[in-house]
Order: sequence, then C-alpha cells, then structure tokens
Amino acid sequence: MSQVRRLRPVIPRQLLLVAAGAVPGAWLRWQCGQRLGPWLGGSAGADLVVNLLGSLLLGWLVGSQPRRSGLLLFAGVGFCGSLTTFSSWLLAVAERLRSPRPLEGLALVVTSLGLGLLAAGLGFHWGRGRRLQRP
Repeated sequence: MSQVRRLRPVIPRQLLLVAAGAVPGAWLRWQCGQRLGPWLGGSAGADLVVNLLGSLLLGWLVGSQPRRSGLLLFAGVGFCGSLTTFSSWLLAVAERLRSPRPLEGLALVVTSLGLGLLAAGLGFHWGRGRRLQRP
C-alpha cells in the first residue's frame, strides 16, 4: 500500500524567502537579455548564459550544503528559478526548428542540455569541495 504524503502548508517565512530570491534573479535575467542578447545573437544566446549560470549555481547549492531549507528556498527556488528560463528556451528552439535551418534548433537543444549538465556537475563538484558551514 502506498503512503500518501501530505503537502506542507506554506509558511509566510518560506514565501518571503522565495520572493526575496526571485526578484534579483528575474532582474539579472532581464539585464542579461538586454545587455548580452545583442552580443550573443539575440535572446537564445542570453537564455543559454542564464541557464548555464543557474545550472552551475544549483549544482553548487546541492553539492555544498547540509540541507538548509532557507538557503534552498532563497537561492535555489527563488533566485535560480526566476533566473533560468525553460519557456523562452523552448520558444527559441521551436523558432529554429520551423526556420529554413532546423538543424540550428537541434544544435541549440544539444548544446544547452550538454553544457547545462556539465555546468551542474561542475557546480556540484565545486560545492562538494567547499561545504557550507553552519553558523
């Protein structure tokens, strides 16, 4: 017989941690699009940068810390959740797949996923070597 897990109620402190991390993450994502997009060939290049940065940071968080829920809520769910972008990335892939050069879409998928996994792995190993100490 399977156990049914109860959902925990949202505590205002938890909500505030997520919101406090989400605002700077969303701002940084917007700024990367505005400032790096023109240099990186448009939104797809800027999306790749923020997704790799978010993957690296999430890998580091998971590898470095004893499970500190406040840090994961602020930095992982809030900051990285609003920094990284799945929907914009999929839109860029779909546009390229429908273009006269659909292989660019496939290249974007392979490059993004491959580099994202590499960034997460590097972050994890970097974090394992620098475990956070409890205050």
